Amino acid sequence: MLVVAALIAIVVRTYLIQTFFIPSGSMEQTLVIDDKVIVNKVLYRFRDPARGEIIVFRPPAEWSAGTDEDYIKRVIGVAGDRVICCDDQHRITVNGTALDEDYLYPGDAPSTTPFDVTVAAGRLFVMGDHRSASADSRAHLPAASGTVPVDRVVGRAFVTIWPLPRWHSLSVPSTFAGVPNAH
Repeated sequence: MLVVAALIAIVVRTYLIQTFFIPSGSMEQTLVIDDKVIVNKVLYRFRDPARGEIIVFRPPAEWSAGTDEDYIKRVIGVAGDRVICCDDQHRITVNGTALDEDYLYPGDAPSTTPFDVTVAAGRLFVMGDHRSASADSRAHLPAASGTVPVDRVVGRAFVTIWPLPRWHSLSVPSTFAGVPNAH
C-alpha cells in the first residue's frame, strides 16, 4: 500500500502538479518569501503560456549563475509581441497597449531600464512583480533579448497554498485582456 501511494505521488509530482517554495522577493506582493504555490505541469502541453500568467521555468544557461534553481515570473510578452519601456506615462506597452500594472510592488516603477524587444517565436518576455528586486528579462537583454524559451517552462503557478492566511488564486490581471495580438 505504501509503495503504491509513493508511486502515485511520484507520478503526480513528475507529470501533473508540483508545489514550489518562493525563495526571493522578486514577485512581491503577489508572492512573498516562504509562500508555497501549486504549479500545473500539464497545461502547457496543450497550449503555450499566455500574457499575465505566472510561470515557473528553468533559466536558460545565460541566465543561471551556476544555480539549478527554478525561477518564477510573470509573462509580459509572447511570440511576436513588441514589448517597450516605457511610454510617456512611464508604463510598459505590449503591441502599443499600455499596461496598468496594479500588481507591482508598492513604489516600484514598471522599469528603470529602457528596452524595445520583439519576442521571437518559441520565447517569452518575463518580469517579476517587484521590479526593483527582480533579475528578469530586463537583466538579460544582451542574451536573446532577455527572453526565455517556452520549452524551459515547467508550468503555470495557479494558487498560493501556504501559509494558509495567504491562500489565493493567481489569476491573470485584467490589464492583459486589452492587449491585441501581434501583427
